[in-house]
Amino acid sequence: MKRTMNILKKFTLGICSLGLLAGCGDNDDHSKVRKSGFVYCGLEGSNTFNPQLVDSGITSEALSPQLFDTLIKLDEKTYKPIPNVAKSWKVNKNGTEYIFHLNKGIQFQSTSWFSPSRELNAHDVVFSFKRIIDPNNTFHQVGGGLYPWFASIDFSDLVKDVKAISKDKVKFTLSRPDNSFLSNIATSFAVIHSKEYANQLELSDEKQMIDSKPIGTGPFYLDEYHINDFIRLKRHNNYWKNKVKMQQVVFDVSQRGTGTFAKFLRQECDVLYSPLSSQIPIIKKYESLDLIVKPAMNVSFVAVNTTHPALNDPLVRKALNFAINRQNILDSVYYGTGSLAYSILPPNSWVYRKDQTQVRYDRNYAIALLREAGYREGLKMTMSVPMEPRAYNPSPMKTAELIQANLADIGIELEIITEDRFDSRDSEDLSSIDLALSGLIANTGDPDSFLRPLLSCDSQKAGLNVSSWCDKDFDQLLDLALEVDNPRYRLNLYRQALNILNAEFPVIPLAHGMHFQAYDDSLSGFRVSPFNTQPFDLVERIR
Repeated sequence: MKRTMNILKKFTLGICSLGLLAGCGDNDDHSKVRKSGFVYCGLEGSNTFNPQLVDSGITSEALSPQLFDTLIKLDEKTYKPIPNVAKSWKVNKNGTEYIFHLNKGIQFQSTSWFSPSRELNAHDVVFSFKRIIDPNNTFHQVGGGLYPWFASIDFSDLVKDVKAISKDKVKFTLSRPDNSFLSNIATSFAVIHSKEYANQLELSDEKQMIDSKPIGTGPFYLDEYHINDFIRLKRHNNYWKNKVKMQQVVFDVSQRGTGTFAKFLRQECDVLYSPLSSQIPIIKKYESLDLIVKPAMNVSFVAVNTTHPALNDPLVRKALNFAINRQNILDSVYYGTGSLAYSILPPNSWVYRKDQTQVRYDRNYAIALLREAGYREGLKMTMSVPMEPRAYNPSPMKTAELIQANLADIGIELEIITEDRFDSRDSEDLSSIDLALSGLIANTGDPDSFLRPLLSCDSQKAGLNVSSWCDKDFDQLLDLALEVDNPRYRLNLYRQALNILNAEFPVIPLAHGMHFQAYDDSLSGFRVSPFNTQPFDLVERIR
């Protein structure tokens, strides 16, 4: 999901006026940074440093693991929850109560604006989650009161209460069993803030600073931010896991696309996040550059606005599905680095099934379906297209042009509308679009993290379901899959849900991309998971 809620658009980080910077907009000397750290580029800036308030982007994908910690985390190979801030946990027989035992000695960051007097405890965990689920919490409305990723999984309805049993024990009480609960609180959205810092801000009537000048327990703390220029993080010397190798990390957010790639090749930055597939052969020619390649939990797709008259007909949506030549997109856009999407779920999902019957290229069948639906000629559509390349779609515009040609081949005129011509975060703008070229990078290995945020009725209400599609049977299958313990039953339920999607096609799957990260070979210690960037605590310059 790429959209940030509309309210966040109005919230601009006033860090210059808050006195965090000596002078905004001044160019930073990257050669000086390399003496004690490294420069990271390839992502745009953000309106907030609190990942609770976003559903994607630099804050959740790259900054969150540097600034914050989570109760638990996901194993990079098995996708299973493993200890982190919480060293262990217990679940009752009904699956509705979770008690977490916290590690001791975890220190919050000390900055020029806050000095902690104590280590992390259960009250910090309670505060961090109560802010999300409790409308009466004094910080709930700070930043707009919208928590898009949590809203998409119906988190507030699931978690009835969070309570500190003691300083090192926290109890979560759920309204129902949920097999995805542990995975969801292991994501980069479910971060732990300092309750002590929050109290200080409340007394000084500066509550908004909790999101613009954050305090966490991660390996780095925010030092300065120049809007549309760079973000500087500095080493948290009391980081609880190990001694952090680098003194600072600078995120260059001044340029995107080929401009960023040119800066990387000129050694103006040390790390390039998610280079385009077309750039991979060039990177491989440089002996001084290393490349990490990982299968990613992602998918690119076309979301179909089912509220529009023609597209409310499943026959028309099926026709669009059969009209798209995915292999051509894979060859022309992914340069052999991706895979065809036969489902919304990627091949590394334990529920994955390759459906070559319903998801395939068949121009003649597409034309026949259109005629059966009563559309022989003159059908016109619009499709919104993002400008920013992502791991799931290295070149959105090229993909859109190929789809445009495919649809023209079956008599549909498609107008491409780039996102610089409308606001994708505005529900009114988005509702006027017939199709939306989009994608999703999952935050967990659970199928629910793909299916619910994209297509559930609750996600539609939260404004995140671009297709405006709501199917009670589909939702019931997802709900049952979260409650049953037997993996075999869960698999069957998810397969039934996928069958509904491949009969209705509210979204049309296109391809799955790989996750790439390129970096100068003088650095080592990078880790990449299928979900997001990992902490930089082990990164060091080896020469």
